[in-house]
Amino acid sequence: MIESLKKHIREYVDISEEKLDKYCSAFRLQKMKKKDFLLKEGDICQFEGFVVKGCFKVFHTDHHGAEQILYFGIENWWVSDIDSFINQIPSKLNIQAIEDSEIFLIPKEEKERFYFEMPEVERLMRLKFQMSIIALQRRIIDNLSKPSEERYLDFLKEYPQTAHRLTNIQIAAYLGVTPEFISRIRRKIVKS
Repeated sequence: MIESLKKHIREYVDISEEKLDKYCSAFRLQKMKKKDFLLKEGDICQFEGFVVKGCFKVFHTDHHGAEQILYFGIENWWVSDIDSFINQIPSKLNIQAIEDSEIFLIPKEEKERFYFEMPEVERLMRLKFQMSIIALQRRIIDNLSKPSEERYLDFLKEYPQTAHRLTNIQIAAYLGVTPEFISRIRRKIVKS
């Protein structure tokens, strides 16, 4: 299983096998059942996680109890609450398995140590953060400028490997629409 993490890292940085083994040895595999929480709002995030198998949702619950999903983490994606992780403050997010899942976790202190010991790790995470910021920026622009139906169709096109694993409720919480809206769009697509 560690091979999936190694392969992912090699896609972004040139790193010796020795350094890669050392870095990957700091990760611990955690198996999670569907609905298990990796992080709960109010806890301080002490990890970054690389999803090996399964699917997670990273979400906030508003004062009405409604979920607002920031993103889904599937195989070869990273999950964390970066604000809580970096600033060591209580999380405003929850991270929950929506399928039986397996994830490699690296503790904050180990991650920080590798930043100093291995420039390759710092480069890897810089590239991943840049990609995350680009995706977030694009999502904000889309949410502000595109109609809901177009955002739904874009989601299906952009994340075909994820969409079929999710319920209407989960997709709606990600797009900021109602589950009924998603059902109407799906019916409309089937008819056309």
